[in-house]
Amino acid sequence: MKQRYFFCPKCGGVLAYKSYGDRDRLTCAGCQYIFYENPVVGVAVIVFDRDGRILLGKRNSSYRGLWCIPCGYVEYDEDVFDAAVREFKEETNLEVKINRVFTVQSNFHNPESHTVGIWFLAEVAGGQLEARADLDEVAYFDLSDPPPLAFPTDALVIEMLKNKQP
Repeated sequence: MKQRYFFCPKCGGVLAYKSYGDRDRLTCAGCQYIFYENPVVGVAVIVFDRDGRILLGKRNSSYRGLWCIPCGYVEYDEDVFDAAVREFKEETNLEVKINRVFTVQSNFHNPESHTVGIWFLAEVAGGQLEARADLDEVAYFDLSDPPPLAFPTDALVIEMLKNKQP
């Protein structure tokens, strides 16, 4: 594994990999603090229209021009359900009522950042559909014919939805 962090956030000492059983972890040479390289948590909201088509957004930041299930990151002090509602509102201008968690997946597509995504099923509770924030465009698509997707896990989730899983 390529080392990405070199100094201890607690004391400023040098971090180096040290073996802990079957796993190497960054450990401070000074204070022995173990620097856990944990994944970041993301949330995505799945919404369908009356015809059973899924709402997707065309990205204008990373993965520009590709489509995704509207998504974003959970803030440090934020509940995952609240984050899903907030992110969806920020990107689509729609208010949603979360019904349930659909799936949880690990995202390994970006070698610089391992994320864990939580996809929620929801229904629109208000607002006017409008692309905002990280999205240039929003549109509904048939599950069997999505546009080019930004994230491999969104393709997996759409396939699961087509097959009525989980």
